[in-house]
Amino acid sequence: MKELLANRVKTLTPSTTLAITAKAKEMKAQGIDVIGLGAGEPDFNTPQNIMDAAIDSMQQGYTKYTPSGGLPALKQAIIEKFKRDNQLEYKPNEIIVGVGAKHVLYTLFQVILNEGDEVIIPIPYWVSYPEQVKLAGGVPVYIEATSEQNYKITAEQLKNAITDKTKAVIINSPSNPTGMVYTREELEAIAKIALENNILIVSDEIYEKLLYNGAEHFSIAQISEEVKAQTIVINGVSKSHSMTGWRIGYAAGNADIINAMTDLASHSTSNPTTASQYAAIEAYNGPQDSVEEMRKAFEYRLETIYPKLSAIPGFKVVKPQGAFYLLPDVSEAAQKTGFASVDEFASALLTEANVAVIPGSGFGAPTTIRISYATSLNLIEEAIERIDRFVKDKWQE
Repeated sequence: MKELLANRVKTLTPSTTLAITAKAKEMKAQGIDVIGLGAGEPDFNTPQNIMDAAIDSMQQGYTKYTPSGGLPALKQAIIEKFKRDNQLEYKPNEIIVGVGAKHVLYTLFQVILNEGDEVIIPIPYWVSYPEQVKLAGGVPVYIEATSEQNYKITAEQLKNAITDKTKAVIINSPSNPTGMVYTREELEAIAKIALENNILIVSDEIYEKLLYNGAEHFSIAQISEEVKAQTIVINGVSKSHSMTGWRIGYAAGNADIINAMTDLASHSTSNPTTASQYAAIEAYNGPQDSVEEMRKAFEYRLETIYPKLSAIPGFKVVKPQGAFYLLPDVSEAAQKTGFASVDEFASALLTEANVAVIPGSGFGAPTTIRISYATSLNLIEEAIERIDRFVKDKWQE
């Protein structure tokens, strides 16, 4: 029998986040009191006005195909959002709407990468970046951003990683999994290197609205028209408006790239779900009170749990500025509790302490675990107490 699978999928690493979440759900189904801290989505429901807009669109008969790159009205809402929030001007042919920001990124790499093209990816990274680059025939090139540098790469590191095969660099701010936010000055230094070497900047800004303690979001595309022309901005409504399941993301940038992405989408998805697009129009054109309410709730959770997590023996935590994740280095805790690796430590937390966290190995940071505070404060506090007891009970001097 001929080989069933294509070579391109044989090296894929399954999503660590989804795998742990699935295991936790399986244990819950068995009646085990598991607290899941792996969620990559807000625990709030989608705001009522957004759901109403989707229902209204269906009742009006808007249930058919739309243009592959998204409804003109949604593109316009996105254009207005860029003006309002980022002081950026885009035209409709510089916008594509896709089936979530993940799909938009996948489509982008498919249209910009040739076999052997390199994409620079800072470590820690979101789990899907390397896999999507590899699926497009590209080669991930990693730069490690240590906790000492607040998990942010420097312009010097970028400069040293660039070769004649480099096509793009990915900047994710605020970051998943670290929650760190690049300053304008840091982005200006990175953009200068990108311009000098004529490489694309892929700016993933999906957590833009989730910022804490005075941190400010600045899009690298805001630096200058020259930088904007070399930047593809990725964003969506999933995190900002608690619409993860609606699957609406978008890219903004060079019209030729956007056109190629739209052509590819026409042969893969046809178009994003119609009702979801109408919901996204309301998300951007309607009241934004719920966005701020969620942000405040996440900020309160962070301020409550950060000191408690930092107090656990063997946990070293850099305080995040955005998103809804903490990425403690737990290598000392794992070693002192008798585990050969942090992956084993995380597995034991699930099976023995009934707390699901995501091992940092999936993010290129194997000494860490990712903890999401996108769940109720009571559950998070209980989970941290369980982790604390687990570590103290097993601690070996």
